[in-house]
Amino acid sequence: MAQLKPVVAQQLYADSRWIVDGDGRRVKLACVNWPAHLQPLLAEGLSKLPADTIARKIREMGFNCVRLTWALELPMNETLASLTVTQSFQNLGLFESLAGIKSNNPSLINLPLMEAYKSVMTSLRNNQVMVILDNHITTPGWCCSGEDGNGFFGDKYFDPQVWIQGLHKMATMATGFSNVIGMSLRNELRGPRQNVDDWYKYMQQGAESVHAANPDVLVILSGLHYDKVLSFLQNRPVSLSFTKKLVFEMHWYGFTDGEAWQSGNPNDVCKAVSNEVMSQSVFLLEQGYPLFVSEFGADERGTNVNDNRYMNCFMAMAAEFDWDFALWTLQGNYYLRQGVVGKEEFYGLFNYDWSGIRNSSYLRRISVLQLPFQGPGGLQTVAHKVIFHPLTGLCILRRRRPTRLVLGPCIYSEPWSYTPQNALWVMGLPLYLRAIGLGRPARLGTSPTEPGTKWEMISASEMHLSSKAEDGSTVCLDVNTHNTVMVEACKCLSSESSCDPASQWFRLVDRTRL
Repeated sequence: MAQLKPVVAQQLYADSRWIVDGDGRRVKLACVNWPAHLQPLLAEGLSKLPADTIARKIREMGFNCVRLTWALELPMNETLASLTVTQSFQNLGLFESLAGIKSNNPSLINLPLMEAYKSVMTSLRNNQVMVILDNHITTPGWCCSGEDGNGFFGDKYFDPQVWIQGLHKMATMATGFSNVIGMSLRNELRGPRQNVDDWYKYMQQGAESVHAANPDVLVILSGLHYDKVLSFLQNRPVSLSFTKKLVFEMHWYGFTDGEAWQSGNPNDVCKAVSNEVMSQSVFLLEQGYPLFVSEFGADERGTNVNDNRYMNCFMAMAAEFDWDFALWTLQGNYYLRQGVVGKEEFYGLFNYDWSGIRNSSYLRRISVLQLPFQGPGGLQTVAHKVIFHPLTGLCILRRRRPTRLVLGPCIYSEPWSYTPQNALWVMGLPLYLRAIGLGRPARLGTSPTEPGTKWEMISASEMHLSSKAEDGSTVCLDVNTHNTVMVEACKCLSSESSCDPASQWFRLVDRTRL
């Protein structure tokens, strides 16, 4: 798995749609969420593994960044924050977890909760992992619902002035940590009180408070309706006293759209949802702002049809737009979630007891997103396309036998061009993607005028690559179980919901750097 170059002890900036370092080189945020906002107010998993081991494994998994959550009561409720880790876990009856912490992280047990939080930040710094501090909720516990009193400014547990003070305190604390590169102001604004005017009023105040306390960090603003909607920014930008530090964030899950993925045709649903995501948040990239997709993920057991279909569409868009991200989530289980001790997290990279990776193929698949396709800096190359396969996270490559094609890591992809004549050309070589006949491997021809070398993106998803083969049949690219690129009958083009077209989905993705 490709390793990201460590980026620690430096400031980052917003430069148009990119996040860059002081020399103007893109730094792609490839983050994973590590929650510390639930009732014990301690980062999950410290009863299972030493903090340094978890931080090291985060880097080994290819991530360069953690979105570390916190509850507002941590900096603002001194009685709570002054509890030691031992007292917090004893008060909650979490004696087995406490014994695990004593075994794996003995230096934490007598620390106040705030100091324990900072100790986790130190472990991440020591392992060259960047940190984004995310104010997830006010009252420690699971998030989120529309009626939990934590949803919007003025709710029972969401006093905007207390929140602004809390942001200022955490931003000030973060000045002592060179690896804290950003602060996310509030997770998933929601509920009946939400409105655009108050969003501007308080989010701008919160942003100014963070920047005044710590001008080095990126300031990350979330939207409305569970961090789904930022469309109000199209005609009314935020007004801040500072520049080059503003980032927006959004969330996108399969369940964001209910059971639509399972009940509809995936081509139709992907098209509709993609259009909605574009109009609600992704348009910000085109307006020249970085967009941080700070939560996405899927049930890693692979049995959730809704999640599986969503993930295929998500992967296509994530590669195409090359956005910064934070995967939900790291933890294999929780100390305590919604009254359940040791509740398992099926979206988590770690397995239940944190002894290994839950689903290594899932991790390999998303690893393609950890490295940038585009952006300033790095090893620049002539602009070209790669032919990306969202289901696997791989790209079409040439085999040693020069006319055969297989899936493999995108970093090894040849540079492709999609010509005005709808040919897919291996740039610099007289080679063109060609369909010979149904049920046969796709090949490379030597002329764009040969039969089977004209390709069009069809279906509502615009991800079926279709051609008229040499034998006269209309065909689509597909992939077999050995990752050989095949030519097969196009599937799932109608509105039926039972058909899954994922093996035939391909996206032409722009790449400007190696």
